[in-house]
Amino acid sequence: MKRLLRLDGLRPANLLLLLALPFLIWLFATSTDYTRSLAAIIGVERGAAALVPGFLLCLAVFAGPIAASLLPRRFAWPVAALAVLSGLALALTSMGQPFLASTVANAVDATKSPLVVQGETPRILTDAAAATVDQISRLIAGGLTLANATLLLLAFRSAQPAPRRALIALNTLGLVWLLLFAHLGFATGLAVAIRAGVTAYVLASILALIWVGLMQLKPGPRTLPLFSLLTIAALSLAGWQMFQPRLPYALIGTGEGTVGITAGTPGHIVDAIRHGSYPDAPEGQAKLKTVVKPEDALAQVQSGKLSGAVLPTPLAPPDLILWQTEVLPDAQANLATTALVLGIALALLAACGFIYQRHPLSIAAEFLIDTLRGIPMLVIILYIGLPLAGVLKSSTGGFLDPPNLLRGITAMAIAYSAYIAEIFRAGIQAVPQGQIEAARSLGLTRWQTARQVVLPQALRIVIPPMGNEFIAILKDTSLLSILSIRDLTQRMREFQSATFLTFAPYNTVAIVYVFLTLIAASLVARVERRYRTHRH
Repeated sequence: MKRLLRLDGLRPANLLLLLALPFLIWLFATSTDYTRSLAAIIGVERGAAALVPGFLLCLAVFAGPIAASLLPRRFAWPVAALAVLSGLALALTSMGQPFLASTVANAVDATKSPLVVQGETPRILTDAAAATVDQISRLIAGGLTLANATLLLLAFRSAQPAPRRALIALNTLGLVWLLLFAHLGFATGLAVAIRAGVTAYVLASILALIWVGLMQLKPGPRTLPLFSLLTIAALSLAGWQMFQPRLPYALIGTGEGTVGITAGTPGHIVDAIRHGSYPDAPEGQAKLKTVVKPEDALAQVQSGKLSGAVLPTPLAPPDLILWQTEVLPDAQANLATTALVLGIALALLAACGFIYQRHPLSIAAEFLIDTLRGIPMLVIILYIGLPLAGVLKSSTGGFLDPPNLLRGITAMAIAYSAYIAEIFRAGIQAVPQGQIEAARSLGLTRWQTARQVVLPQALRIVIPPMGNEFIAILKDTSLLSILSIRDLTQRMREFQSATFLTFAPYNTVAIVYVFLTLIAASLVARVERRYRTHRH
């Protein structure tokens, strides 16, 4: 009875939420406004109930073997049996077919793929594609179940770590696909928020370790000469590109009305024509029209369809020339600018490294951390998500065009890496210097000392602040709605705009975020207690 009444293992905030849970359940069960808001915000698609059994079976197939390999033997056997039975259910029945078909349908291009029925929302496969996916998924489920059963038997009967490692590696890949990439039609908005937060957190932690590693670098005898040579090389490349032959272009006709721009015209000339930054230009912003060939632009000017056009000077009639100039091609101009900026940055880093007797990369990492911490998160998301991604797309000819979700995750990872780097740095500095000197006296290299002595202790120290950063990044996923990413916040805005409800959508999304953060806080507290117990 005493054990039932003990509440010391439960966080007070979770206890309050637990006591308020009956009221929340009653509110969402009896109010149609709140019920509709919850379904729309979480992202419950039509026919979502049929997807849940398949997801649970896949979750048991992938998570069961991992748990069985880590649990004590008396608990491992039931968990392993559950995983094998779930795999057999996927291989022998059609329980998982709706979920697996939904993941395939949402993984292909809905506008071009012949596997998807056009115009259907949510996406569904054609009958032939669904049959093929059903056959292939059953074969994969059967092979995976056989592999898991074999590896589980070997892991239980053998003391060798190889079967256990293979089992964990195989099912970790499946679990990553299921939780981070597979389409979850029964909770698409919730899945986007959690996936974005977890992925950004992992990437931010990796970047933070890189920044901290760079900050620990010590200059060697070749460091400054190497950076000096790199500076000279970058500035030489910039100068060489700046002195490349320039292309002559001319504006014929007038700058008023519509001006034709031929394909391949350098961007500097296009901007000059658009904003009227050339001699005797008309006031206001000019109207531009793209023309493929210079001959077509000239013909349209002569026929009166265009008031003016930008042509290569050799093709422009001398009596029609209004303004002419010479500019570098865009490729050379962009390369020259990039090399110049890189050369100046390398020169500044080399100079600071010489003044402070530090490694230039250490100074660069410190500058990056301080700069990122000084820029608001929303500005970083907008900068990386819009102009920087646009430059990446244009510079690669459309080859690299990351989706909005990847842009937002990258922006959050870069922004939070600066804060997490400071946490890691504080944890590393908290490790007693005597232990580092003792490790070095035993013959360990700097890398071995960091990996085997410093990092294990530092990571244990930084668990509480790292947990706070995870909670913060989970909440800040709401900022991704500025890129039209359909997370919880964006779906709330869409639902509120469509229904004109006042409090229900906002209250619902707030409650969902509270549940997410409290669950995350409970996990962090459990990890803290575990490591605190181990320390004592």
